Amino acid sequence: IRGHWPPGPGKPPRVPAGWVVAPPDFVGIGAQKAGTSWWSALIHAHPDVHRAGDQPKELHFFDGYWEQAFTDADKELYARYFPRPPGGSAGEWTPSYMIDFWTPELLRRAAPQARILVLLRDPLERYRSGMAHTDDMDRRSLGRQDAMGAFGRGLYAQQLRRVLAEFPREQVLILQYERCRADPQGELARTFDFLGLRDVRVDPARFDRPVNPTTARKVELGDELRAALTSAYAPDLAQLATLVPELDLDLWPSTQATSR
Repeated sequence: IRGHWPPGPGKPPRVPAGWVVAPPDFVGIGAQKAGTSWWSALIHAHPDVHRAGDQPKELHFFDGYWEQAFTDADKELYARYFPRPPGGSAGEWTPSYMIDFWTPELLRRAAPQARILVLLRDPLERYRSGMAHTDDMDRRSLGRQDAMGAFGRGLYAQQLRRVLAEFPREQVLILQYERCRADPQGELARTFDFLGLRDVRVDPARFDRPVNPTTARKVELGDELRAALTSAYAPDLAQLATLVPELDLDLWPSTQATSR
């Protein structure tokens, strides 16, 4: 697919005998550095969730469509990445889908019945981890563009409005990383229920197993930068509290001042 960065998903996987192909049952769309690799691995630990071959967690299928038409053939191609046995479930989680403004509409066209998963994290902590991730990936000095990109990924309300313009609210599950860390078994049971999966208990040893950790040291925020970020995030957080009232902003201590 022309224009992909990171590279697109490559060829669709081979379909095992007796398996079926259809659009994904679920798609995780964000947020980057909010624990999505960890949560996706836990979902795929469910015996009824399937992934063919060595298919990655992140397909980045829609990345190149900012500059090219999305056709019926593309819809059919996307479905081919999700073979599963009859009655099984399949999906993916690409955190950039929520930030890329063109993707929610294309995702709705490609998988209108998919259950949408969003995992959010304290935006200042996500900013620190996101900057470290960029440093880890690029091995270069971080600059203004990196800071603006990391900041933009934490504007959750802005991104979610685009998503909710395409998918009904009852089709979107919005989780908090901090709640998942505090009660992984309970939040995972809630996730399984949302996905229409039978209730199973995942081995608790998996909850503390790191998945795709950032190796670079997190960016330290000085007092002035922390205050500037807190102020800059305040309007979006106020909108987020209205948009998703079940979120507990007290779990985000670095931004508590914005929720008062």
